[in-house]
Amino acid sequence: MVRVINAVFVKSSPSINEALDEGVMEVLFLGRSNVGKSSLINALCCKKQLAKSSSTPGKTQLINFFDIMYEDDEKSRFVARFVDLPGFGYAKVSKETKKKWEESLNTFIKKRVSARLFVHLKDARHIDLEIDKNVDEYINSILRADQRILKIYTKADKLTQKECSAILKDKNALLVSVLKKRGINEANERIFDLLFGKCA
Repeated sequence: MVRVINAVFVKSSPSINEALDEGVMEVLFLGRSNVGKSSLINALCCKKQLAKSSSTPGKTQLINFFDIMYEDDEKSRFVARFVDLPGFGYAKVSKETKKKWEESLNTFIKKRVSARLFVHLKDARHIDLEIDKNVDEYINSILRADQRILKIYTKADKLTQKECSAILKDKNALLVSVLKKRGINEANERIFDLLFGKCA
């Protein structure tokens, strides 16, 4: 079993031009506003206030970087970086601001050499939204040979057992509930394996 033994916020950046230097493998977290990206990052790192969430969906327009240290059962340590990308949808901003924001995000996703894993978060209560389908198609269209995608469905505590079972028919998907602390260890294991282990 692996665990995060250290996690620190490093920097917020409005675009790739102000981003951290590359060299550390990065996990990019994508998802609609209010899907629970910040809450999941905090749960994965066992730090409640590591990633700040806004009370106004779509307000955060910065790319946030967190340096992470994993430790496995053999006490070996592995360094990675979590990147919390701005949420899409819901943003109450002007069309011009939204366009610039989307162009900046698009450039970062396409050109970030250190990006190794895309974690696409979806609200488990709304699994067939067009915007999520579009994101899936987009990421698959630009995916490099050294990159992977992980789908994580959040807010599993809002579902019935039957609804959970339906989602888990997709063997590549994970169900998590930050509130109930469900699936967090499994998510950390999967992220670690895709970066460093048997799935890499």
